[in-house]
Amino acid sequence: MSISRREFLSGAVAGAAFCAAPEMVRAMASSCPFRVAVINDEISQDFDHACSVAAKDFGLGWIELRGMWNKNITALDDAQIADAKRILAKYNLKVTDIASPLFKVDWPGAPLSKQSERRDTFHADENFKAQDALLEKCIELAKAFGTDRIRCFDFWRLEDVKPYRAAINDKLRQAAQRAAKDKLVLVLENEMSCNTATGEEAAATLAAVTESNFMLNWDPGNAATFPNSMPYPNGYDLLPKNRIGHCHAKSVVRKPDGKWEWAPVGKGVVDWAGQLKAMAKDGYRYAVSLETHWRGAGTPEASTRVSMAGLKDALKQAGTGC
Repeated sequence: MSISRREFLSGAVAGAAFCAAPEMVRAMASSCPFRVAVINDEISQDFDHACSVAAKDFGLGWIELRGMWNKNITALDDAQIADAKRILAKYNLKVTDIASPLFKVDWPGAPLSKQSERRDTFHADENFKAQDALLEKCIELAKAFGTDRIRCFDFWRLEDVKPYRAAINDKLRQAAQRAAKDKLVLVLENEMSCNTATGEEAAATLAAVTESNFMLNWDPGNAATFPNSMPYPNGYDLLPKNRIGHCHAKSVVRKPDGKWEWAPVGKGVVDWAGQLKAMAKDGYRYAVSLETHWRGAGTPEASTRVSMAGLKDALKQAGTGC
């Protein structure tokens, strides 16, 4: 990978220094325009440990829920939901959103997508017919965990989505209308394996699905996996700023052969300092949630610590007050 040992060690040292003073970080966070967070299972499947790291080591007041105890969030039973709520209260953490796998399935009647293999490590094995029930489950979870946001996708990426795009938009519209009945927001993640992947595609989807509670989970790292995509500033400039409702922080490096690999935040092609500065200026006030995906430090937790240090450095460079 393109991250040098010296760069990794400097990031690790910065991460250790950052983690040494959570009280200071929490004090700084009071002036931060963003809800700085981390996806819990990027640290550990042990939910108590993940929350401890987020609150005590990273000094965060927010966390994003995706999977715990080797279960997707949507597969938790009532006892596990109660246990998770107890742990959140123990560490005084609020939930940014339910990071569900909603609509991460094949679109019926379309040619089989190359992405339809069971590649989703978060166990999104629901088929299309189960999506309405999955949405209802997500609504229940949002209420249980005190968040107004549910993450969704727009189906495994098709070679040619045009014949199906209007129907996909209708499905997203219907889901947003259902969520609105409970005053909840659907945040569509631009995901390289799905039909909305880049800033350009996200702008088009938002223009078609105009419900006010249908917003974007902006992920510049995902967009950067496309060789001709420059998520910031090019892709970001196309987005309606009042429709961005969540943000994932990650980065990638592009290799000479055209392939890419995940990179820690602060490295790679995503200009996170510039992106965060622009978002603060444009009035974005929701979550910036670390989803590093990079595993160059050896374990999910160690890698997330390095990326969190990189994210905090980018926030500082951006002059956000975080």
